[in-house]
Amino acid sequence: MNLKGKDFINLEDFKKEELYELIELASTLKAKVKNNEKIDICKNKTLLIFFEKPSLRTRLSFETGIVKLGGTPLYITKEECAPGKRESIEDTARVMAKYVDGMAIRTFAHSTLEKFAQWSSVPVINSLTDKSHPCQIMADILTIKEHFGNYTGKKLAYIGDGNNVLHSLLVGCSMFGINISCACPSGYKAPEDAVLLAKKYSKETASTVEILEDPKKAVQDADIIYTDTWTSMGQEKEADVRKEAFKNYQVNEQLLQNASKNHIVMHCLPAHKGEEIDFDTFEKHADILFNQAENRRYAQMAIMASIM
Repeated sequence: MNLKGKDFINLEDFKKEELYELIELASTLKAKVKNNEKIDICKNKTLLIFFEKPSLRTRLSFETGIVKLGGTPLYITKEECAPGKRESIEDTARVMAKYVDGMAIRTFAHSTLEKFAQWSSVPVINSLTDKSHPCQIMADILTIKEHFGNYTGKKLAYIGDGNNVLHSLLVGCSMFGINISCACPSGYKAPEDAVLLAKKYSKETASTVEILEDPKKAVQDADIIYTDTWTSMGQEKEADVRKEAFKNYQVNEQLLQNASKNHIVMHCLPAHKGEEIDFDTFEKHADILFNQAENRRYAQMAIMASIM
């Protein structure tokens, strides 16, 4: 696998085999970190981290991840850099690329990230956009593999908003042979372009894709139940309307009675306990949830080690 110089924008930009190898590399790097082994894959390399919107897990995972690889992080705030305002995105990307070996960019508009990648001479990693969140899903796949020993043939049920996480989950699950069913209320459906991609990949991996409204049907015999916040950053004005629309989409013990006996619950965090997931369910599955959060580092280490 030779991915040097390649951007990591969407999962669908890669072959299935390449993503499989990235997961294996993430597992290897995690073991090395846990054993306190020295890793110098990115020695003398610098990762620029630029976020238009803040994040706890994404920043921590990239900063500590590049350090564990032997490199150096450089965090730039939106106050220090305002692409498209003080300076064009094209010029900003070209300037940044002269100083660093890779960029982790977190933006609202997916088109902003794409423009960064177009004009940057170093690899650009999607740290989240309003369209997709590929790094999160790589960590999710790693978590599923660690817990079950494999991922092929497992069923993941997503309950909630048809957002960027679901976009990447649909693509990622179908590429890795994980059956996926998602239940979203009317008006908040799964993104159609992701559904079409998922159905395409599912034919290649002999997996299934179900688009539903009923959460009970979605979680029937599911091995993994996944949820996300009902109101994402930038949607705060819609919070009350969304709470009403999603009131029957909470992941709780009553809903989980329909899942498989040995199911796990996943959440990309931050969680709004009492909304998309109840407090008791969250705490019952806390070990998985926080291992999932930790795995962001190892998934992103594999990506950085491969493309930078």
